[in-house]
Amino acid sequence: MSDTIPQRAGPNAPLSPHLQVWRFTVTMAASITQRIAGVGNAIGLLLLTLWVASAAMSDSAFAAVNGFLASPFGLFLLFGFTLSFSFHMLNGIRYLFWDAGRGFDKSLASGTAWAAYGGSVVLTLLIFFVGFSVHGGA
Repeated sequence: MSDTIPQRAGPNAPLSPHLQVWRFTVTMAASITQRIAGVGNAIGLLLLTLWVASAAMSDSAFAAVNGFLASPFGLFLLFGFTLSFSFHMLNGIRYLFWDAGRGFDKSLASGTAWAAYGGSVVLTLLIFFVGFSVHGGA
């Protein structure tokens, strides 16, 4: 077996299939979004940890963090975290079905990917609607 790097078949041929070879699909987008949502969840959980820790520190620390989260930028971050969490959860359920060997039909896989996107938006809006309704605003 040789330790040399394989040569290209032609001057413009890639070493292996890549984005220029594959047609972009919603299932590919859902896979990429799942990874991005995982990073968003990690960042959002740091924000949630800061909020809980500030409550344990002092009233003034909690008021400062709570004030930041009630600001337009804070609400934007919370909305993004909620959207990230919702998508990651719904798409994760989709992957659980795949792990069980179900849902691999091309049309079903595409449909469930679209459902994960749409469902995450609906779930996020529902969470914010209920939150603002119960809390009475920011």
